[in-house]
Amino acid sequence: MKQPISQQVIQDILDQHDIADISKATIRQSVAVGAALEKIAGEPFVHLEIGVPGIEACPIGIDAQKEALDRGVASVYPVISGLPELKQNASQFVKAFIDIDVPAQCIVPTVGSMQGSFNLILECSQLQPGKDTILYICPGFPAHGRQPDVLGIKNVIFDIYEYRAGRLRDKLEEFMSKGNIAAILYSNPNNPAWICLTEEELQIIGDCANKYDVIVLEDMAYLCMDFRKDMSRPFEPPFQPTVARYTDNYVITLSASKIFSYAGERIAVAVISDKLYHREYPELRRRYGIGGFGDNYILTYLYVASSGTSHSAQYALAAMFKAAVEGRYNFVGELREYGRRSERSRDIFEKHGFHLVYDKDMDQTIGDGFFYTVGYGNLDNNSLMVRLMRCGINAIALNTTGSGQSGIRVCVSRLLTDEDFQALDERLQLFVELDKE
Repeated sequence: MKQPISQQVIQDILDQHDIADISKATIRQSVAVGAALEKIAGEPFVHLEIGVPGIEACPIGIDAQKEALDRGVASVYPVISGLPELKQNASQFVKAFIDIDVPAQCIVPTVGSMQGSFNLILECSQLQPGKDTILYICPGFPAHGRQPDVLGIKNVIFDIYEYRAGRLRDKLEEFMSKGNIAAILYSNPNNPAWICLTEEELQIIGDCANKYDVIVLEDMAYLCMDFRKDMSRPFEPPFQPTVARYTDNYVITLSASKIFSYAGERIAVAVISDKLYHREYPELRRRYGIGGFGDNYILTYLYVASSGTSHSAQYALAAMFKAAVEGRYNFVGELREYGRRSERSRDIFEKHGFHLVYDKDMDQTIGDGFFYTVGYGNLDNNSLMVRLMRCGINAIALNTTGSGQSGIRVCVSRLLTDEDFQALDERLQLFVELDKE
């Protein structure tokens, strides 16, 4: 791109898409705006906005899914609680890489973690009278924050940027002592900041969950992707950190989308603690005639949402879990490519005067992984987004993730070739030259 796109063209496209402020646009809206601008520019944008896997899907899953389709499963409804082999293999996988014991019964397939969290948020908001609010530890995946709005459920957020370590307890107490928090949701590693909660912080969350009887919804979309530690060996430490070591009030959502690059088949599992799965809630029994948390999740919420999860995709995920547990497929080794892309692209941003927003993970520099965050000088989110689009770069603003900081989320998954990194370098040089306007 030799010349920046004019601000008027950007404004016209935003008007066409009914977007008043691009910094408040959803990921999918940003994708649509980028596609429209690409047509005008006549060349592709640098896409940093959407977390599409940038690695080929695990072939073990593809083969298993094909075999299942050849056996005719496409014509048969799946068992809504999940294939026995998927549940058993998932239980082994959780033991191998997270080092927690969860019975196969308590692991349930969902149509991606999006459906899993959507229904978990709904169920948690209906468990106990007065507990009607979801607390988000932000920044976080923008769609998670949109889910309670769609459902009409109250939600509150705070940016963890200023509340690491011991300060986290005080902040959680501030919210949870009011008695209205039904569940806490966060991702670890974090989308978009890539901070990783420490054992101390996870224990604080677990202690507060126990004290106030709150459910912790732990999103592990990026399982074992803190590449500062080697978590690639099944049944050997170090393991993926988890709140499950400190409370029984947890559900882990574990998706195939990133760890196996299997996003297109929308397959995940909800890993429910044994105690929570079997816990009886009178309010659920009154409302639905099913009192158990796990049974109600399956037979009420998941049933009416989708009547189960793709039959053939369950066979794929079962095979991938098994291969990872047996050491036949090193998914962590495959994913390290994202760390390399992160380091290379981050150097390019810093070369052109950008700074890391979430730059520290406690006393360590933030790790290299699927995401990171950058800002530029004192530019606010809207100005930064517009200016990047003028130069052929598409991203999402941090305020859409619940962050109180100025900057953008950078996803490295679509930086695939040397030409992609060269384009990023050239576009950022064009961005810097706009200072002269």
